[in-house]
Amino acid sequence: MEQDEDGNDDRGADQAGWDAIDRALAPLYGEQEPRHYGTLIKHALGGPDPLDGISAYKREQPVPHWHFVTYGLSELYAKESEDAEHSGWGFELTFRLRDDSDASEPPMWALNFLQNLARYVFSSGNAFADGHYLNANGPIAVDTRIRSVAFVRDPELGEIDSPHGKVEFLQVVGLTNEEELALKRWSTRKVLHAFEPHMPLWITDLERDSLMQESEIAAEIAAGTANEGSDTGFVFVDGLSWQQQARRWRKPSTTVVLGARQVGELLALLPLRLPFDKPFALIGAECRIEFAQGRRNAAEADGADLRLTLTADTLRELIATLQAREGQYPVRGYDLLSFVVRKTQIKDAEGRVVQTIG
Repeated sequence: MEQDEDGNDDRGADQAGWDAIDRALAPLYGEQEPRHYGTLIKHALGGPDPLDGISAYKREQPVPHWHFVTYGLSELYAKESEDAEHSGWGFELTFRLRDDSDASEPPMWALNFLQNLARYVFSSGNAFADGHYLNANGPIAVDTRIRSVAFVRDPELGEIDSPHGKVEFLQVVGLTNEEELALKRWSTRKVLHAFEPHMPLWITDLERDSLMQESEIAAEIAAGTANEGSDTGFVFVDGLSWQQQARRWRKPSTTVVLGARQVGELLALLPLRLPFDKPFALIGAECRIEFAQGRRNAAEADGADLRLTLTADTLRELIATLQAREGQYPVRGYDLLSFVVRKTQIKDAEGRVVQTIG
């Protein structure tokens, strides 16, 4: 990306979507000229960066920070999608990064970070939404405990009606691994609300420690989790599969295969979903496995998908038995069900294995 020194860019004659974003920012920043960074070659013309541009505004309140806003996840120039209600993917990303220095330029890694998030959307087809979260598989910048992000509606920008449809401004909020686990176990919105007195405007501070070390916050989240369970209804799983083996005169046996990385999430979330009469699902590339609680154990196949119904006793036995370590784990009390756990390899952007789990 390169900076547009004069604040201009090669947008073409039809820029109604771009102008709508500018109008949304005007009440906040007035005549302030942002640091704007545009792409050399637009994505539509084969360029590597999906975003056409990113603007960065320097703020002093409530704490010194940069406020980044993307251009390119919504339809900037003309209406092309068939969705009449939403513009493009229906959102643009924002990011607030604390910066106590007197730097006149924002850090370049933050621009690459936002491009990478947009690249994930374009390549996977998975759009972000308020309440979503994503583990970064490592620190988002050098020397920081921030290794995960949540997505929440920007508290100042909200949502606008552009000429090409609705555009929601989704703010990227940096979190530690402990904080990510807390929102999984309860609710993204409610956990962020608990963090807000220590994180005004949900500004990402690379130097801070985990807010779960604050006793009042930890107690509030623990109480909410115990009383309400988890809002996390599913997680995506690499290498997920299942199979059933027919047996003469008897019901088939069922084997579920998953990676060690997701075992911890499964064990943490099942008791916070099923006893609250909330199903929970593992979603893989080829199948979906849904868990529910019932009076009798059952395994029902539906094409490539599987629905497992577990009694309260079987659920407790599964949680006590399954481990995030390679091996096979029969479920006591339900001898027709077992789990196979395989090692999970975490890779960096270059495809190098940086961690093995299990």
